[in-house]
Amino acid sequence: MRSLERHRDVGAYALGVLDEAEAFRFEDHLMECPSCSAQVTEFGVTTRQLMLYRRSTPPLTHPMARPGPRMLDRLLSQVAARRRAERRRLLFALAASVVLATTAPVFAMMTSGGDRSPRASIAATDERSGVWAEITAEDEDWGSRLELKVKDGAGPRVCRLVVVGQDGTEETVTSWSVPRHDARPNSMTGGSTLHSGQIMRYELRSSDGEHLVTLTPTDR
Repeated sequence: MRSLERHRDVGAYALGVLDEAEAFRFEDHLMECPSCSAQVTEFGVTTRQLMLYRRSTPPLTHPMARPGPRMLDRLLSQVAARRRAERRRLLFALAASVVLATTAPVFAMMTSGGDRSPRASIAATDERSGVWAEITAEDEDWGSRLELKVKDGAGPRVCRLVVVGQDGTEETVTSWSVPRHDARPNSMTGGSTLHSGQIMRYELRSSDGEHLVTLTPTDR
């Protein structure tokens, strides 16, 4: 497949609609394409919204139905439009940060609910793989916001963060490409539709299913 067509597969890969063979070939491309790797992470928001819609909507469609041929093009356009809007809002965000710095403590006391867990971080190193990771989780109305830091010097390979719920369900939060022999910290953000109290553990895995490291909240 030509390189241009590989780039267009980023939306299908993020949404999980590629078959196993195509997904494997795209992951090979992902290790050598920082642009596609960044777009896979950006699609995390869209993927989560679709998952929330699926969970809250009665299954009126056939379970094997797939997105139409124009859906991926629309999603790519939405991502590009969102990035332009974020640049326009940058100056407003900088000004708002000054206000939030003074009002956040009061706002937090007014809005904090009993079902939300405070912002918490956990870290772990797997002795076999040598991978170190740290996850900071913060509950939101829609689930939990996650910040991930990873040190992995065994690249090149594509990795993913999987959230395992208390009921055993799994949710892939984000994926990234590890450069060859680069053990510098790699940081990224993502989000889960599960609140932190519903999460049993976090697992980092390679694209071929190899277990890299497990992070378990201390209250589990």
